[in-house]
Amino acid sequence: MQKYDLIVVGGGISGVAAATTAAREGLSVLLIEKFGSLGGAMSNSLVYPFMKHYLRLNGEKQFLSASIFSEMKERREKYNDISWETYKFVFDDMVTEAGVDVIFHSDVFETVTDGRMIRSVKVATKAGVLEFEADFFIDASGDGELFAMAGCDFQLGRESDGYCQPMTTCFRVAGVDVERFKEEKAALQEKYNALQAENKITNPRENILVFIGPGEGILHFNTTRIVKHDPTDPFEISRAEIIARKQINEMMIFLKENSAAFEHSSLVYIANHIGVRESRKLKGEHILTVDELKSCVKFEDSIACGNYDIDIHNPLGTGTYIYRFKDGEYYTIPYRSLLPREYDNMLVAGRCLSADHGAHSSVRIMPICACLGEAAGVAISVAKRSGTNAHTVDVSEVRSKLREKGAVID
Repeated sequence: MQKYDLIVVGGGISGVAAATTAAREGLSVLLIEKFGSLGGAMSNSLVYPFMKHYLRLNGEKQFLSASIFSEMKERREKYNDISWETYKFVFDDMVTEAGVDVIFHSDVFETVTDGRMIRSVKVATKAGVLEFEADFFIDASGDGELFAMAGCDFQLGRESDGYCQPMTTCFRVAGVDVERFKEEKAALQEKYNALQAENKITNPRENILVFIGPGEGILHFNTTRIVKHDPTDPFEISRAEIIARKQINEMMIFLKENSAAFEHSSLVYIANHIGVRESRKLKGEHILTVDELKSCVKFEDSIACGNYDIDIHNPLGTGTYIYRFKDGEYYTIPYRSLLPREYDNMLVAGRCLSADHGAHSSVRIMPICACLGEAAGVAISVAKRSGTNAHTVDVSEVRSKLREKGAVID
């Protein structure tokens, strides 16, 4: 059985950050990813763009998500083609240069535990079942698959009824007259809502959510909405995938019939995995709350910062709750929200961290997830070098090393 210092489960932006950071600190690292490329939601669910991760002070941007996330953006700028797809190259380069072992098309399906320690994971691969051992583990799976398998306590969806924020399948349309679309957008929205009222539009989302920027003549749609489906249930998420594609077809018919801007357009890209905003959330040493975010609490063990809106898409249908932070306001995320209560050698990074439904709606964005991954990677490297564990590691040293790397932590 092959053994590593650290195994990271999940190759999304948080997993890449965690694995790269730990490997750069000298640890032997295995990164396990179920798809064929790194990037998680941005690569497989077409999530775009990066949501707000900066303060605007005196007309200047002061980034809250910096360090390894800034490096990712800077690396992308060095490619001749800086489309969103280029991040796949960036992530490949980062883990390869750091010496991370990566296995794609592989699913962790079982953990082997001993008291407060995870000893190994069993992985379904193209070569059959392989087992890998490690001193430490990071769950960067997004859905909390590793900590759920290991028996950690978690919350699925919101506290009141367990419903998660809606899932969304993003898609892109090329050949659009973008300037004409801008002129038509208000009228299109009005027509869309009128057809909704007549039950001729089945999508419950209240507005057409579209982003301009992926490329010339291309619009990015983040507008499908699948409610009351459990992202962790294989049958329910499968039904959600089908419903979302029906909503995409419905939207394309609507646009072709009602917008001159789409006369020569083509549907060119549908995400190959439905976008999951919320699923399992760890119940860790500290459950970050929405009240703590609104109060802009500055935790002593903070390892990341943010100020993205509290952005709750209605889990049951129409409507989106938005709470915007004022200029200059930001919150912090404590190390303890990455720390399971049940195990000494595991941390959690990315959107499956320990947070309530409201807080999670803000901290789940990709820039913050990258910073959480970096913090987890630093913490494991400090614990490994000092002979401590995830619970007893010197958090002040972790914070000091993050500052040295340029991270904004308080």
